[in-house]
Amino acid sequence: ETVLWLHASVFMLGSAWTLQQGKHVRVDVFSARASERTRAWIELLGCLLLLLPFCAFMFWISLDYVAASWQMREASREPGGLPALYLLKGLIPLSAALLLLQGLSEALKALSRLRGGAR
Repeated sequence: ETVLWLHASVFMLGSAWTLQQGKHVRVDVFSARASERTRAWIELLGCLLLLLPFCAFMFWISLDYVAASWQMREASREPGGLPALYLLKGLIPLSAALLLLQGLSEALKALSRLRGGAR
């Protein structure tokens, strides 16, 4: 169970960093032969239409779920399992907020490229 919790923590907390480093999964089939301007448009629209709404939805929808877990100080259901499952669940809205902030940063970078600014 510890491995599962650590794995979940790394993925949730690492998603924003992965996006910032440009190591996330992309569908380059759409932009492989495109100009820099077209790639900036794809990046901007992807952030505004897909990433940011998803992050906002994930943050919003997780609040009640996490609040209920914190209120009852939820622990693992496994015999001898780890206590404080509510801490792990608390990472859900945190990871959504971090990813949303990084998505805003990426959208602003794409907007800057469209305006002819430095990367």
